Amino acid sequence: MYNSTMCSNSRATTTGKLTGINFDNWVSGRCGSPRREVRIGPRFGVDVSIVDLPGDMVLAQTSDPLSLIPSLGLQESAWLSVHLMANDMATTGHAPQYGQFVLNLPPSLSTADFKAYWGYIDRYCTDIGVAITGGHTGFIAGQESTIAGGGTLTAVLPKATTRVSSMARVGDTLLVTKYCGISSAAILAMSFPHTVKDRCGVEIHREACNAFYQTSSLRDALAAVNTGEDGQAVSAMHDVTEGGVLGALHELAVASGNGAIVYHSQLPVAPAQTEVCAVFDLDPYSCIGAGAMIIACRPAAAGSIIARLSADRIPCVEVGRLCASTEGIQLEKDGARIPFTRSQSDPYWAAFFNAHQTGLK
Repeated sequence: MYNSTMCSNSRATTTGKLTGINFDNWVSGRCGSPRREVRIGPRFGVDVSIVDLPGDMVLAQTSDPLSLIPSLGLQESAWLSVHLMANDMATTGHAPQYGQFVLNLPPSLSTADFKAYWGYIDRYCTDIGVAITGGHTGFIAGQESTIAGGGTLTAVLPKATTRVSSMARVGDTLLVTKYCGISSAAILAMSFPHTVKDRCGVEIHREACNAFYQTSSLRDALAAVNTGEDGQAVSAMHDVTEGGVLGALHELAVASGNGAIVYHSQLPVAPAQTEVCAVFDLDPYSCIGAGAMIIACRPAAAGSIIARLSADRIPCVEVGRLCASTEGIQLEKDGARIPFTRSQSDPYWAAFFNAHQTGLK
């Protein structure tokens, strides 16, 4: 779905995901026939739907666009297509099991390129244990978008251990894995290598590009969830996409009906992401940041979760806490607390297309 600001002729003027307000106005309450077994249906800030099944099991489902980005390449596009969906499923605390793929491809795509792209889709699904169960594939005249269709991942899971972002609780500690702006910096560095090398240096360019394959947060989620004594310590997770880490923190608070205090000085950011984002006038805290995972957990368990992730070589830090909704969603910066919200449109999209249109290389 696309985030849109409406003008007088009712046409969209910005791109990206729907805002919470537009979701409420356009989608909420218009979701087909109600069925009692739908435990979690479409909600803003919730990554998966949950349908009750017999025997204390549930069906978890999530959908996302599929990427085919010429400036990145076929392998990298396939990685994003599989792993950005898997990141959503990871927020349940479980890995995806089955996948459906709908490909609407440009006629200009050669047979060799299609075979290569699909081969990578197969490889990355195999790596994470996903069986491809079907879908639809076609070539569409006029289709030159970097969005090449859509996919759905599903899993049959135990009800008792399946989480969604709306389950976060007042008093939970908020953790963030890895760094802010990972995917924005990586894709921009890979798409405009000469510009980034000239302005940031070869080493920063290399570090930003190397972070591309950190855009999966499945390992983060599975390492955070433990079946031992603190198995229920993680109440909810939310993967970072549009709006960046700040946007994801805001979405999780909204989805769970809570307020939040976020400490700006504790938000994790690395030099490569900071410098590359600066080239394109982006704030790394607020632009697409796939690869990072927001974790809401009981305060007493935060240390053990951070240690468990560290043992798996995944950086993780505490960045705030959830509070009563009456306290609002606030960002503490330079000694003051100010309300903050998710941006109406992620600035990454404009930065990418402006760089492309101005001929940056």
